[in-house]
Amino acid sequence: YGHVPWWRDLTREDYEITDQALQMVRMSEFHNRQIGQLSGGQQQRVFMARAMAQGADVLLLDEPFAGVDAATERAILDVLERTKDSGRTLLVVHHDLATAAEYFDSLVLLKQRLYAYGPPQLVLNRELLSQVYEGNLRVFDHLAREGGDG
Repeated sequence: YGHVPWWRDLTREDYEITDQALQMVRMSEFHNRQIGQLSGGQQQRVFMARAMAQGADVLLLDEPFAGVDAATERAILDVLERTKDSGRTLLVVHHDLATAAEYFDSLVLLKQRLYAYGPPQLVLNRELLSQVYEGNLRVFDHLAREGGDG
């Protein structure tokens, strides 16, 4: 609806775009359901379809994995990967340090200011994380085993 004037009905092309977006997030079978009738994970996928249907080159996603089960998280990751492969840029807010390096090519470490930007092995290092989180984190050991900088 963001591209359709209030006085105009949706066109066949509009419906095709929304159908393709729902297919991409594997929610086609729920196209007639109200959003309130869907689970939290299903709602997240529909919100992603809505964002993709708008055709933007850059998608901003705020915690798309919040409140979803492991299967839905994997489905969302698949959608993010297909979206990236289609040439779009994704900016995703994600607070889980244990999975950030696995899920994303580049990270931004923020806390009231920019601490670091770059590949996970650069951003997720012991010194920076100690500064940002004001102490030691258990995730350091996990990152060190994964090849992170300490």
